[in-house]
Amino acid sequence: MYLGRVVGTCVASQKIDGLAGAKLLVVQPLSPGGDPAGRLQVACDVVQAGPGDHVALVGAREASHALEDAFVPVDAAIIAVVDDVQHPAAERAS
Repeated sequence: MYLGRVVGTCVASQKIDGLAGAKLLVVQPLSPGGDPAGRLQVACDVVQAGPGDHVALVGAREASHALEDAFVPVDAAIIAVVDDVQHPAAERAS
């Protein structure tokens, strides 16, 4: 599981059946201190997150388990909207 911030949306005109109706969001992965940590990703949203929200994501095989159809080929899924992070690195950044 890792943290990210929603920075945009992604529109796909064609999707496989298991992703029909799924919302795709562009996410910037974040370090525990809140700094960008890696390249932008497209993630399936299962919690109705929106632009600017801090979110928790899962990747790899766990991402497909977050969806209704557990055998959908996805690399990232948003599983929570994060309200607060308490971590020593996050406290140093503020």
